[in-house]
Amino acid sequence: MTPMHDSPLRLAIAGAAHPHVSYALDELAHRDDVLLVGVSDPDPTLVAASHTDHRALLAERRPDVVVVAGVYADRAEVVVDALRSGAHVLADKPLCTTLSDLDLIEETAAETGRVVSLMLEKRFYPETLAARALLDSGELGSLVLVAASSPHRLNRATRPAWFLRRETYGGVIGDLAVHDVDLVLALSGATEGTVTAIGDRNAEFPLHGAVLLRAGDVAATIETSWLTPAASPWHGDYRMRLTGTEGTAELLWARGELTATTNDRPLWTVPLPEGGRPAADALVAFATGRVPRVGTAESVTATRIALLAQDSADNGGVVHRWTGGPR
Repeated sequence: MTPMHDSPLRLAIAGAAHPHVSYALDELAHRDDVLLVGVSDPDPTLVAASHTDHRALLAERRPDVVVVAGVYADRAEVVVDALRSGAHVLADKPLCTTLSDLDLIEETAAETGRVVSLMLEKRFYPETLAARALLDSGELGSLVLVAASSPHRLNRATRPAWFLRRETYGGVIGDLAVHDVDLVLALSGATEGTVTAIGDRNAEFPLHGAVLLRAGDVAATIETSWLTPAASPWHGDYRMRLTGTEGTAELLWARGELTATTNDRPLWTVPLPEGGRPAADALVAFATGRVPRVGTAESVTATRIALLAQDSADNGGVVHRWTGGPR
């Protein structure tokens, strides 16, 4: 990639149904080289939008980067239209809800030479950065097992109707597991494997699912749900255990802690570096002409595995093969 121009990066919001749109909007306070040029959403009561049709927004405002955070099942169309307009895409997860939509997004990104970057914020948490450094140091030996738990509080009474319908939501595994799938790929460097899953049999709005992912030589389990108790102090007590041949580490994201122990060193609390904001790296990358750390390949592969896992859960635990991964 090369810088698009010397003027401020023209940013547009195409879909604001999910509050994660704030990840991108928050960056405006930190950067003077990004200019918000317009907002669209089909629901005119949702935001002070300049357009209800994203195509009109793209044609009139000609953004360099489009943030996509609308209704899940509608995202693929917006992503493809944004890419074809010449813009890069910065998307909330899930990127889309079907494998056919994902294929179209991948093909369009390749045809247009534009980048699709998912806002996978767990990558940039201090605990994640410290865990990656610990693995890179060799203290844990070779990574062989990952166990992730990602419960969320549903807050059903405050959820919009589209969120509680399978047709527009997509599925709990396709939505929530993508973060931990991405981390398994990033930490293992794997480019091939298999995935299978089981899930809640509630056809309208499944509440839980569990994934078994083989990523190269690493085996990972990912448990995800909308079952965090209402009285819990956390929206989700997210955690991940890394098991290496020489030691283990436990990421406790909700508690802001990383602990580790090895064959030569008893349990200790690992010092944490400063973390990064969810949209910061991508916007810096787009403004300066480099590919974001979460580029098209990373975004598509993590999404594909999550959607294959959702399909597996929907079809009796069938095992799917996957290829792709980080460049």
